[in-house]
Amino acid sequence: MSQIPAELEYTKEHEWVAPTATAGTIRMGITDFAQGALGDIVYVQMPKVGDPVVADKVCGEVESTKSVSEIFAPVTGTVVAVNDALNAAPELVNSDPYGAGWLAEISVSGEPATLLSAAQYGEITG
Repeated sequence: MSQIPAELEYTKEHEWVAPTATAGTIRMGITDFAQGALGDIVYVQMPKVGDPVVADKVCGEVESTKSVSEIFAPVTGTVVAVNDALNAAPELVNSDPYGAGWLAEISVSGEPATLLSAAQYGEITG
């Protein structure tokens, strides 16, 4: 069974969202369910710092030994940080999807996509 931390919010595309210490900025990653379905992750491609992203639109991709999957922005805004550790160690997404395997931080400039609670996300992943 996948881990679904109650304090996070989720998208139906299997991204998670957490607030950061900076007001109006969120941290995002892919869920435990998603990394498990993908298998061993070998490459992560995210937008660069300063790039705009739009809620529910593709903002990157994750390549695994099984497939390549798109990553969707959970909010509209500007990328203010990316997890550079993933360049050398993309497997962090597998081993710690809610911690060291985070993908990007976004300064929110628009309404978030329809985010789900942990309970709602759990219903999707069943």
